[in-house]
Order: sequence, then structure tokens, then C-alpha cells
Amino acid sequence: MYVQPLNPTGNVGLTILASLTPIIILLVLLAGLRITAWLATLIGSIITILVATLVWGAPIVQVSYAWLIGALVGTWAISWIVFWGLTIYNTLVLTGKFDAFRDWIVRNSTNDARVQAIVLAWSLGALFEGLVGFGYPWAFIAPLLIYLGFDDLKALQVSALANNAPVSYGALGTPIIILASVTGLPLLFVSSSVAKVVAILALLPPWILLYLVDKWRGIKEAWPIAILGSLSYILGQYPVASFVGPYLPDITGSLISFVILLLFLRVWRPKRILSLRSIQPNGGDSKKYSKRDVIEALSAFIVLIIVVTLWTGPWSPLTKFSLVTLSQSAYSSLLHKNVAVSFAFNPFVAGTSILVSWIIISLVLRASPKVMGQAIKRSFHQYWGGILTGVFVVGLAYVFNFSGMAYSLAWKTSDLGVAFIIVSPLFGWIGCALSGSNTSTNALFGAFQATTARLAGLPVGLPPALNSVGAELAKPVAPQTASAGVSTTKYVRKEGIVIRKNLPWAIGILIYLILIGVLYAFLAPSLFVH
Repeated sequence: MYVQPLNPTGNVGLTILASLTPIIILLVLLAGLRITAWLATLIGSIITILVATLVWGAPIVQVSYAWLIGALVGTWAISWIVFWGLTIYNTLVLTGKFDAFRDWIVRNSTNDARVQAIVLAWSLGALFEGLVGFGYPWAFIAPLLIYLGFDDLKALQVSALANNAPVSYGALGTPIIILASVTGLPLLFVSSSVAKVVAILALLPPWILLYLVDKWRGIKEAWPIAILGSLSYILGQYPVASFVGPYLPDITGSLISFVILLLFLRVWRPKRILSLRSIQPNGGDSKKYSKRDVIEALSAFIVLIIVVTLWTGPWSPLTKFSLVTLSQSAYSSLLHKNVAVSFAFNPFVAGTSILVSWIIISLVLRASPKVMGQAIKRSFHQYWGGILTGVFVVGLAYVFNFSGMAYSLAWKTSDLGVAFIIVSPLFGWIGCALSGSNTSTNALFGAFQATTARLAGLPVGLPPALNSVGAELAKPVAPQTASAGVSTTKYVRKEGIVIRKNLPWAIGILIYLILIGVLYAFLAPSLFVH
């Protein structure tokens, strides 16, 4: 059996630098040279395999097998989910039901720009993040706010900062799924750990949105909508993430937030209406949609929630089924025990539940076979690069873990002890700021965070959770995310302007996250013990 060396170079500094090589290469390719993600992760995979074999001395056959296992996890645990979630979205768009849903929300969110920012950017943005992720909330919400009278730059900033809390559960829980996979921790435990951090984090963004739109006057006049916006999202997100799993928290949080906010707006309005553009119900250039259109659009999300909840919840035997398991073991010199990377093939994974949901939704929406085919074709066209990225980046991460690079990195970092709680979110923030991907950042740093937590005597669930949430806070300044976000505005190829505007806020919210981590570590560490 391969034994992972702790200090393969014989020099601590060189070993740490060598263990960081895959991350440095990815960041240079993605952020420096701006190479497309799938090609950057392919190059990164090749270099990681070379470092694993030439520096760590891992056998090439075992390293290749570990990479293959990771590639299978990336395909079956991530891409299979995202592809069918994207196909549901495209089916809603092609049948016109999403436009009906959007129009209904706009007409019921009042003419007040501060209310629109929270109802649309916060609540609707969470729905987009939960269903599709990968920059879609920016790309869709920003032009909607511009249509309502927002300045382009302000619309982009509001869209970006509203998207902070939902990212960890984006694309039907993809970042959490990969975090559980690389740490070896139970999926529901990881999901609930992240939920505890996000629940406190989510108290802040709506207040930031009010300030962005109308400064302190906005906070003074529209504070009730900020409080209710936070609490209603948490009410829908936290229980599902804690007791069901990572697939639906953004969707349930978004929809419950919608319902509560829209009901509240029937009895409350700001005394002074800050109107940027008057929106008349079914008037002007708006197309008139029937109540049936809106109900059918809502029914699609209800079908998704019911099917995925019944299929993937802790009570379901489907997620525990496995046809075959592939595994590659090594002996950890750091942990003094065997560690392994593995892939269990289960045809009834969460992605299959979303495929079944899509079929039922298509029947409910009376989508023709032609429309269903167009939705699949459009999804593949949009996501083929993401499929390859999932293969390469998770393969890279599994080699990173199997060879011992992650454990060599944790070896000295754990000397920080409890102070590691302050550093932990920075790994996630920096990784995502440069790579643009919460999922990739969790894949690279997840095992490192969990191992360091164990060695430093910290609750094992807290550092991985802080890594994931730290990563999501970097989305507003990530060049890749910004490129997708500005694609529907006049700031195309001017991402730098948007990033500079978002940077102070992104750093400020990161400091808030560090405070949350410190408070949990000292006041409630037992919440993160497995």
C-alpha cells in the first residue's frame, strides 16, 4: 500500500510550496491567463498527477485510478445534477412559464426600488442560484432591475451582493455534495454545518441592499422588509438544509421568502415610495399572462421540491443503494490510518430524481417532445464546458488528497490551533475569488480543512463550513462570475469596474463571517461535532 510522505522534499517550506502547486497553477491559468475553466482544470490535472508521482512518489497506476474515481464523482455527483436542473429551467423558459412567473413577481413587488431589490435580487436571485447557479442570478436579475429603472452598475452590484448567502447550496447543492465527498463526512452533517453558518450570515445582505439603493434613508424607511427578507429566507432554507439535505434549501428558502414578502406587502408599504420606473399591471410593454400560466410555473417548483425531498431525504432507501464501488486506499503518515478516495455508483442519485422531476414538470406544462428536445440541446450547449470542468477538477482534487498533498499542507497549518478559525474562511475566499467556483474551492480545500480541524482540536464540521461560505462571499469579485454576470448589460468586458465596486463589500462581509466562525468556535463548538 502507498504510504503518504509528510515531507517528501525534506524541507518544510518546499513541501508546502509543492503541495500548493495545483492551486497556484489553477489560479494562474484562471485568474491570470483567463483560460477557460475546462482547459485550465485539464492542465491542472496533468500537473497535479506529475507532482504526485515525481515529488510525493505515488505510483502512477494508483494515481491514475484515483483521478478516474474523482472524474466519475464529478460526472455523476455534480454534472448529472446540474444538467437536469438547467434543463428544468430551459423548459420553463421555452414554454413561456418562467416569463409568466417573473412578470407576476414584478407586478406584485410594488414600485419601490428598495422593495424590488429585496424581492427580486434577494428572493428571486436565490431561486436562480438554487436551480442553476454559475452566474445565472447576475445575468438574469441585473437586466430585470435595469428594466425597472436601476442604473446598470447599481443593478449589477445589487444582484451580486444579494447572491452571497445562497451560493453554497447553488445548482441543487453541488458545492455541499463535493465538500462531503472530499472530506468523507456525511452529506447531511456537512449540509447542516453550512446551514448554521449561512443562517447567521443571511441576516446581513438585505440591509446592504437597502443601503446600496437608498443609503441610510433606505434603511430607516424600509427596515421591515430587510428583517422579513432575512428571516423568511432562513425559515425556508435552514430546516431543509439541516434535516433533508443540500439539494433544495435555496429553492425552498426563495419560495417561502416570496410568499411571506408578497403577503406582507399587501398590508405594508414604505411611507415614501422610491420609484425609478412605474410598472403597471399587465400594462405598457408587458405581455399579459393568465393566472393559469403563473400557477403552472409555480407548480414546476412544487413538483421539484416534492420529488427531490421524497427521493433524497434521510428516509429514502434510494440514495443508499449502490451497484458497484471503486476505491483507492493509501496510508496516511499524518493520521496513522488508512485513507481512501472512492466512488459508489448508484443509478438513483439526486440527479436522477431531478431527471424524473423534469419529466413530470414537462407533462404538467404540456411541453411537446420538440420543446423537451430543445431544452436538452440548449442545456448541453450551455453546460458542456461545465461537464468537462467537473471531470477534471474533481479528478485533480482526488489526486491532491490521495497523494498526500492535502495532508502535508494540513501538517503545519494545524500548528495555528484555534487561530485557524480566522484563517479557514480565507482559503475559501481567495480560492473562489481567483477560480470563480465554490465547488472547485471545496474540492481542493475540503479535505485540508477537515484534517486541519482534527489536528488542531477544532470541531470537524466548522472549518469545512467556513471554507464553503468563505468561497461564496468571493463570488462578487470573482472574474469568471463577473464575466457571466455582466454578459447581459453594457458592462460586457468591463468586469474590472464591477469588481472594484464590489470589493469593499466582499471584504466587509468576509470579516463578518470570520466573527461568526469565532463565535461558534468558542460559544457553540458542539454544534459542529460529528
